Amino acid sequence: MYPARSRAWATQVIFADGDAFFFDSPLSLMMYLGNVGHYTRGRTADSIVARYVSDMDTGAWAHAAQAAYVAGSSAMGPMRAGNLPAFADPQAAQQFAQARGGRVLGFEAIDADLLAALSPRRRANTAEHSH
Repeated sequence: MYPARSRAWATQVIFADGDAFFFDSPLSLMMYLGNVGHYTRGRTADSIVARYVSDMDTGAWAHAAQAAYVAGSSAMGPMRAGNLPAFADPQAAQQFAQARGGRVLGFEAIDADLLAALSPRRRANTAEHSH
């Protein structure tokens, strides 16, 4: 997947050494955060200094921990699977949920069970999900 082709869904993490890793969706980012060492040997979640998601409305980067997410909407992510559209403005997330279904969640409310429900075909260890 090429995150640049789906800008409204793109996410990224930046490590203390300046390396940046990009992801195709907030779902992929959350799964990565759940087990950083599994996906990138020698890396730990503690060495991540910034996490960003694209605002679904504007495409601008927003801090992942401050964004609002919509779980269970009819929106299909770039991999044609359930996803977590992200919004910098919680009101925009609420309007999206009213139009497309789903519920608005904060970053801390996204847990391993939700990730597993949204990504049933993905093989991932989400049991250690932490932000």
